Parts: sequence; C-alpha cells; structure tokens
Amino acid sequence: MEEVRVFPLTCAVQNYAWGKLGLDSEVAKLVLGGDPVAVVEEGKPYAELWMGAHPKGDAQIKDNRIAQTTLGEWIAHFPACLGSKVKDTFQGQLPFLFKVLSVNTALSIQAHPNRELAARLHAQFPEHYPDNNHKPEMAIALTRFEGLCGFRPAEEILGFLKSVPEFHALVGNGAAEELRCSVGNAVHTGQVLKKCFTRMMNCEKKVFVDQLNMLVKRVTEDGAAGKDTSSSIGDLLLRLHSQYPGDIGCFSIYFLNHMLLEPGQAMFLGANEPHAYLYGDCVECMACSDNTVRAGLTPKYIDVNTLCEMLNYTPAPASSKIFPCVQDASDPCVSLYDPPVPDFSVMRIQVPPSVKQYTVAPVDSASILLVIEGNAMATSVAALSDITLSRGTVLFVSANESVSLHVTCPSGMTMFRACCLL
Repeated sequence: MEEVRVFPLTCAVQNYAWGKLGLDSEVAKLVLGGDPVAVVEEGKPYAELWMGAHPKGDAQIKDNRIAQTTLGEWIAHFPACLGSKVKDTFQGQLPFLFKVLSVNTALSIQAHPNRELAARLHAQFPEHYPDNNHKPEMAIALTRFEGLCGFRPAEEILGFLKSVPEFHALVGNGAAEELRCSVGNAVHTGQVLKKCFTRMMNCEKKVFVDQLNMLVKRVTEDGAAGKDTSSSIGDLLLRLHSQYPGDIGCFSIYFLNHMLLEPGQAMFLGANEPHAYLYGDCVECMACSDNTVRAGLTPKYIDVNTLCEMLNYTPAPASSKIFPCVQDASDPCVSLYDPPVPDFSVMRIQVPPSVKQYTVAPVDSASILLVIEGNAMATSVAALSDITLSRGTVLFVSANESVSLHVTCPSGMTMFRACCLL
C-alpha cells in the first residue's frame, strides 16, 4: 500500500525509574488520555515516549490494513516517504528521534559525542554506546522545566569556590587560583575549567563523600536555623543528595548553569555540551541515536575520563543557553525551533480557538506530528481514511503531504511536529 503516506502510530513507552508516576506525568497523560485508573493500575514511572524508528523503540503502525508493522519497516520498504534530500543525505533512515520526557528525579550529568567520537566509542564499547551516530538534541518545555546546561561564567564559579569551602577542597587551592587569574582570557579560562572540573570528578571517593556529607550537614543546619543557603544553592543540593546520596554529581551544580525553562522555552544541546535534566516535562528531539556519556547522578554506566576529555568548557551565562524559536513567516500558528544541525527541526503549532479549519502544510521531509491538546478530524488524500486526533495522537506524515484538520475543540489545538529541513 505504497499510496498510504499518512497514518497514526502507537509509540514505545520507556518506564525508567527517574520518570513521573500517575497524572503528574505528561507522558502518562498523552499515552493514557489522562485515565487515572489505568495509571494507578500500571504502577510504573512514565518517563519517555519514543516517536520514531530507532531499534530500541520502533513505533508501531496503528492501522492494521497496512502490512508493515513498524515505522522502521515501512521506511525500509518505501524510503521515498522521507523526501529525496533526506533519503540521500541519511542513507534511507529517518534522521531524528522524537520524544516526550517526564522527569521526576535527576537524569545524570552527561554529554553526547560528536560523530567521530561516537563511532570510536561504539567500536570499542558497543555494550555501553549502542550507536555510531552523534546525538545533538533539543528540549522544549511543556511544563516548567529544570535542568543544568553548560559551564557557568568563571565569576560565578569563583563565587562558589569562595562561599562553599567543601567545593573548594575538591578543586584545590592551585586550580582555584589559576581560574581566578584566567578571568578575561576566554581560551585560558576554558583550559583551567577543564583542569578544575577534572580534578573534582577524579577525587577519591572517600574524599568527596566526606566533603559532601559535611556540606549537606552544614546546609541542613543552616536551613533549620533560618539562615539563607542560596550561596550554596542549598535547596537544590539537598534535593540531589536525597536522590543520589554520596554522588560526586551533586557538586556539579557549582560548575553548570541552573536552568529554569518556562513552557515553550528550549535548550539546544550540541555535541559535548554538559547537561542534566532535573525536573519537569518536555518535548525532546535528537539525532537518531542513544549514545550518552555519563559521569554522575545516575545508576547507569559512568565514564568519567571520556566525559572530562570531551566536554565543551566554554563558560557562558544561563540566558545564552535558551534556544530561541522563530515565527514562521507563512503561518502565524507555527513557531520554528531550527537548531544548527541538519538532522532535525521542531515546529510548535498552536491553532487558536477562532480557527476551525487548519492545514498542516507539506514539507520536503517525513515528519512526526504529536497532539498535545485539542481535538480534530484529519483528512488527507495520502491516508486510508479520516483520522480522529486527540491528546496523545501521533501521526507519521510522508514528505510533501498535507493534512487538513477540522478542529472540534473550542479551545483550539497545540501540536508539535518534528521534521528535517535540509
């Protein structure tokens, strides 16, 4: 049925321990339509919804009239659905993986390798690095979203070295003084930051656990006495320590920017960008890869030496890590998040209550459309039949196909669309 080029998908749910339970989870709301009984009976954390063709979570085609059962199989049979440029550039593979994440506890201090490093790590340690592809990614907040991203300006780190003696003890007097002297020389600052961070991450376990315990005790006592603990980021420190007691990653908050994204704001995480997700719900899009180098706040495999060697140590303020979206000039309902990588772009489509007929415009790329809020009846000459859209519906739309929506929800619709705009 090659003529069928628009169809709904059933997508894989990953029940990782760090995910949210019950209706706190946007993933659960999307997958189960907000049914609290189903969520409680399942009793598992709803962490990630995978929308794409990655082997670890290949989406199932929902229409049983289509012979191929998974999206990956469909694309392999009909690679023209990707669009000619995408098909040729990415060797007949869907180049992106689209996700929704619901984060309840911290999701590891990590970074993603560039293509060269990804290929080398995969060749050497395939059990830990399952793909040979790079993994740039972008997170767009659905709810207030909290994370760490990129190295803070040197002045902020120096402030913590002064106000948090336990942190200073791990970095050391010499490296701390070098950092102070490097301010004003961006290249030198990056080199010294690498030295400082690597020294801390490679501390003997007994040393950093003792310092962390002292810091937690001091912050706890100060908080109980009504003292201001903001100079130690006390609330965040205690929360991370409660989730990962004795973990060196707790000290990373003094190196990395603490990000608070409002709904619709985004972070782009290019190769080698240190980051961690701490709490909240987001739409995430990335190159089709599952390669992650971790070094703290995780029970998974950690690779401290690789992480410390690969990171981008350029300091920058938190405000610079917010990735802007651009209003589409041809469609006032579309905001475009277009990162500096070829693998993916994301559109946020907000159809106002006043619009009852809306067309999802064709693009020269296969795309995946996710309904966050609202209801509509979708029609397309490329579909087997009309498709009812509601919260959690996921559509695969082949390249150069349009979809007409008759919006039936009085409050309008919110959708996200992942594609590849070469």
